[in-house]
Amino acid sequence: MKPRIAFIGLGIMGHRMLTNMTAHGGFTLLGGWDPSPAAAARTRAAFPDLPIAETAGALIADPSADVVYIACPPGAHRVQALAAMDAGKAVFCEKPLGVDLADSREMVARAEAAGAKNAVNFPFADAQAVNAMQAALESGAVGAVAGADVRLHFARWPRAWQADAAWLAERAEGGFVREVYSHFAYLTQRLLGPAKLVHASVRYPADPALCETHFLARFDCDGVPVSVAGSSGGVGPDRIEYTLWGAKTSYRLWDWNRLQSTTGSEWRDELTGIEDPRQDGYRRMLDNFRAFLAGEPNTMPSFREALAVQELVEGILESR
Repeated sequence: MKPRIAFIGLGIMGHRMLTNMTAHGGFTLLGGWDPSPAAAARTRAAFPDLPIAETAGALIADPSADVVYIACPPGAHRVQALAAMDAGKAVFCEKPLGVDLADSREMVARAEAAGAKNAVNFPFADAQAVNAMQAALESGAVGAVAGADVRLHFARWPRAWQADAAWLAERAEGGFVREVYSHFAYLTQRLLGPAKLVHASVRYPADPALCETHFLARFDCDGVPVSVAGSSGGVGPDRIEYTLWGAKTSYRLWDWNRLQSTTGSEWRDELTGIEDPRQDGYRRMLDNFRAFLAGEPNTMPSFREALAVQELVEGILESR
């Protein structure tokens, strides 16, 4: 049977998940809810067969719902996740898990105490590029790891396609440390193990309501140094890049899902047989999620793994 999904949040990520689950074909889109009439109207236009609930509570309580997918801003994740778990539903939450660590720790504790199925959407959990790097680490092809670097730059934040999500520009819940770096915090801990924040500094604009414009951070993963730098502003292409430096082979993951390697002076492309890496990533993520729901082998990140990421992210943002 196809898992029946209730959508809480019909903004950018909710709409993207509706699109990808429709294309995948392995899910039943049960209904959606959003407090914004404009978001609900856009969803009705794009998915006319999707019922729009009057309240989040009514949708979560629907006895035919198997899973509650939470794609609202992160400050509301705790309320919706606890309601879903209280209703006996599996919970699939967007990252970051939250912005308040006490709230997120409660989510983890409640989920584990109740034995509730819980997962967080970090697509690097089963991306082919990431799997290739992990296999190279495990086989010894990388050799001794000298370090890893994360480099992020956005000419405009939020990006143009995020313009409707004004909260992404705000310090309370948004910013690219939470929205983008969190993926690479997850990736680092998957490849190199638990990370410890050694040092961080953050630059904010004069307006106290607005999110960061620059940050630097240094982590230690059991002796392996990891450096992170991010910024926004200035003309030019965006940059999203993760480099794993090895004594034998180094790997560079760029533009989210494109992989290169080097054993000397030049980078060479890897995984060239994947026709559309972006769509391949969406399909693999949803295959992984279906396996999770079915109790089959999977690598879906749990609330607890997402909490470990949030602790790193909020540690950076609390630095001055």
